[in-house]
Amino acid sequence: MKRRTLLQAGSLVLTLGAAEIAKGAAIMTVRVWPAPEYSRVTIESDAALSAKQLFVPSPPRLAVDIQGITLNPALKELVAKVKPDDPNIAGIRVGQFTPDIVRLVVDLKHPIRPQVFSLAPVAAYQHRLVLDLYPVAEVDPLDALIADRAMESKAAQAAKAAAQDPLELLIAQHSQRPTASSPAPAASGTTMAKAQDAIKTGAVRADNASASGLKDQKSPHGGTTTDRLIIIALDPGHGGEDPGAIGPGGTKEKDVVLKLAHLLRERINAASVNGNAMRAFLTRDADFFVPLGTRVQKARRVQADLFISIHADAFFTPDPQGASVFALSQGGATSSAARWMAAKENKADLIGGLNVKAKDATVQRALLDMSTTAQINDSLKLGGNLLGEIKRVGKLHKPRVEQASFAVLKAPDIPSVLVEAAFISNPTEETKLNSEDYQNQLADALMRGIEAYFAKNPPLARVRTTS
Repeated sequence: MKRRTLLQAGSLVLTLGAAEIAKGAAIMTVRVWPAPEYSRVTIESDAALSAKQLFVPSPPRLAVDIQGITLNPALKELVAKVKPDDPNIAGIRVGQFTPDIVRLVVDLKHPIRPQVFSLAPVAAYQHRLVLDLYPVAEVDPLDALIADRAMESKAAQAAKAAAQDPLELLIAQHSQRPTASSPAPAASGTTMAKAQDAIKTGAVRADNASASGLKDQKSPHGGTTTDRLIIIALDPGHGGEDPGAIGPGGTKEKDVVLKLAHLLRERINAASVNGNAMRAFLTRDADFFVPLGTRVQKARRVQADLFISIHADAFFTPDPQGASVFALSQGGATSSAARWMAAKENKADLIGGLNVKAKDATVQRALLDMSTTAQINDSLKLGGNLLGEIKRVGKLHKPRVEQASFAVLKAPDIPSVLVEAAFISNPTEETKLNSEDYQNQLADALMRGIEAYFAKNPPLARVRTTS
């Protein structure tokens, strides 16, 4: 399909060949996907739509004129689909602007960088008109991790100061209520005076610790630093427009892997390596779509020490079962099954819907061709540790780490693996994936595998800074 993008009077016009635009196209369904990073609105129709957008900065709102259609109940549903907690969208208004143009006005909570584009039919979807609304002011994920750790350290310092407070000890010693047979001894004036002096001294120490904290440690680069954080990037596969595999009972891969990532995050955030705190960073923390290349870029942005992509396998028949772990291959895949799996997972961008511009595609290809032998060797070690623990709680599909050209594993400087937790297409394993007990067992196994890897491969010294 030939598509030209023209910039006219501050508006973006998406034009299609006259024969490709169906007058009176039927709107099938509408969806809204809210997320802190961006909110997405999709309009699915039985024929390609032509739309023109105009962004008004004050107050921030996006007007989109959809040509050749009339207002129908499906479009009206957009108004009710916006939730109050949407990070970016305040509301949507829709109306018949002219006899053959429907206007959508998206009221925004802050300035955004809009992307409006069309997607051809793929998988279960027909034609889609997509509105991606990216906040102009982006949150730095590394800064958020460091701030979280700094707050935790300050709280620990305050708790330690309180535990050493003589008055707290005095209160604890005399906490029992006096009885007629055993009256509580009265504290002497000298003891109380010492306690009060200690309170003042301790309060000063606590205030100084809180004021300096971790963020007052200056880095040689001029930024603020924290103690050595061990950051594990967890990548729940699929999400949003891309449900991933769907089990015979209707379980969606995107849902179970997100739940597993949340369980693993709890374990990582409570752990440490040689006294250094661990932190989990999720490439998506809710039900929204993240392109494959963006997942890699996000892990690199937080300078992750490890990258673990979590999926649930599927096949044409219900027979295959067992978990698998994959690492990247610079050459051919280690098996035809691994090659097939990589090809399937690499199609996620087509289903999820990506606005691919020529320059963006070039940058992504450059990034994904930078993989190194050292990264792959470390990834194989990590994968081996994970497999060794997974087999203690469930079946393995293959006893060794498989390799193939997975796009999501191509961070050149981060050991990266893809874990297929089970075959969601197998009814028995679909049931296990929905079991809270099994989810916790699997999260425990993955945590043990991470710890086993670091036991043999201590993380390198690194100073993480934020500006």
